[in-house]
Amino acid sequence: MREIVRTNDIVLISLLESLFKEAGIEHLVADGNMSILEGSMSMIPRRVLVLDEDEATARRLIVDAGLEKELRPAGDGGW
Repeated sequence: MREIVRTNDIVLISLLESLFKEAGIEHLVADGNMSILEGSMSMIPRRVLVLDEDEATARRLIVDAGLEKELRPAGDGGW
């Protein structure tokens, strides 16, 4: 899997999940449960990951939505 976005913005995460679901792109939001440890202060960013084969399509969707500034550099954060 590839990390394409890292953010504390839960609205952005919700938007990305909606875009990916509509496009049929499997994704994972990692570190969402860390809020239990940090006291729900959103200090630990959540990571949005997609399958390697969906990375280009996911990036294109994000750019088309006008959110390119949220993208992590390509090739960064592979699992």
